[in-house]
Amino acid sequence: MQIVVTPTGTIRCLYDETLDLHVFGQPEIQRGSHVEPTAAGQWLADLSPVRGPVLGPFSLRSQALDAEREWLEANWLICPDDLASRP
Repeated sequence: MQIVVTPTGTIRCLYDETLDLHVFGQPEIQRGSHVEPTAAGQWLADLSPVRGPVLGPFSLRSQALDAEREWLEANWLICPDDLASRP
């Protein structure tokens, strides 16, 4: 799990159950994407909740989840301010 602490003391991470985030205070959890099947039985990772792209299609759900995590770590977790300026 990657944890980013901003200059204002806000902690950002991709939620999983590796660490109990309550040790840092009351977490504010927001959806970063939707991983959903297509009508053709493939998988898409829709990152529109964080103004990102739709990734895929992928043959396996696990591939879509991996792509989702990689994109969020590279584009949202580390550089959230860049996303705020995207249309």
